[in-house]
Amino acid sequence: MISKIIFWFESQAFGVCEWWGKKLGIKTTAIRMYFIYLSFFTFGSPIIVYFIMAFMLEYKEFFKPRKYKRRSVWDL
Repeated sequence: MISKIIFWFESQAFGVCEWWGKKLGIKTTAIRMYFIYLSFFTFGSPIIVYFIMAFMLEYKEFFKPRKYKRRSVWDL
């Protein structure tokens, strides 16, 4: 039971930390620890930032610019 919960958190909840780790070349566990420490010192405000980043990472195709440019209104 505990291993299922840990697996869910590592695969779902920490996707943001894993993404930042790959982009910056830092270990994922270090980024997770920084989020935890910052949450304790700033009374939870990094958690809000984490949720915003998770939302943007989940729906990143909506935030990317389109590869092609429409020429007129009729080119839908």
